[in-house]
Amino acid sequence: MSSLSLTVLGAGTPYPRPDNACSGYLLRTEESAVWVDAGPGSFANLQRHVSPDRLSAIWISHLHADHFADLAAAYYALAFSELRPQRRIPVYGPIGWGGRLEAFLTNAHVAAMSAVFEEHELHDGHDVDVDGIRLTSRAVHHGIPAFGVRAEHNGTVLAYSGDTGPCAALDELAHGADVLLCEADSDDEMDTAFHCTPEDAGEAARKAGVRQLLLTHVGPAMTPDWAAQRAAKVYCGRTAAVAENETYELR
Repeated sequence: MSSLSLTVLGAGTPYPRPDNACSGYLLRTEESAVWVDAGPGSFANLQRHVSPDRLSAIWISHLHADHFADLAAAYYALAFSELRPQRRIPVYGPIGWGGRLEAFLTNAHVAAMSAVFEEHELHDGHDVDVDGIRLTSRAVHHGIPAFGVRAEHNGTVLAYSGDTGPCAALDELAHGADVLLCEADSDDEMDTAFHCTPEDAGEAARKAGVRQLLLTHVGPAMTPDWAAQRAAKVYCGRTAAVAENETYELR
């Protein structure tokens, strides 16, 4: 029976630094490969782990550049190199993502986005099976249309917060998950409308009864290790900050 793995392609914010790409993750089974979020720098790291033309799908949480901008890099690779896929790659993202990307790409020498991408728009409760990985999206609180996702395969569950403040949708996505991959951008407990603090991430993991909490998208005011220590004071289970290009086997 195949298992689900998570590879971290980037966890930085709000811009990429050397050896610190912005948000991007790869979900893999023996049959599928799903790129989740396309922050700057994550596409280069993606190629360390899978050829882009072998992707089963791409899933985008929201249209802030640190989660979306490398979709343009992927387009150029897939449209104008030996990586041209045999079929269009499905891309799931918030309403308007296709128009946003195509407006950036448009000129007399660039083919339409639809040459390589199959456009799908997310909504609250969107549910799709991608080669054996079930992706259920929920609208979360981030000030713009934004989604978290629950990925399920052979009884294993990963919940990813996207960017969000504490909200009921995050709790529902994480309920009973094996792993909660949660952002911890905010250092200020008084300013959590659009982002979680480490303590918020720990509380979400505790309430949901998850087996492991992985922190990502840690804000520049904190170190990842310090954020993990703060979260662990609230959630007493296994807690760690993710590392770029690290793969986590979810069993």
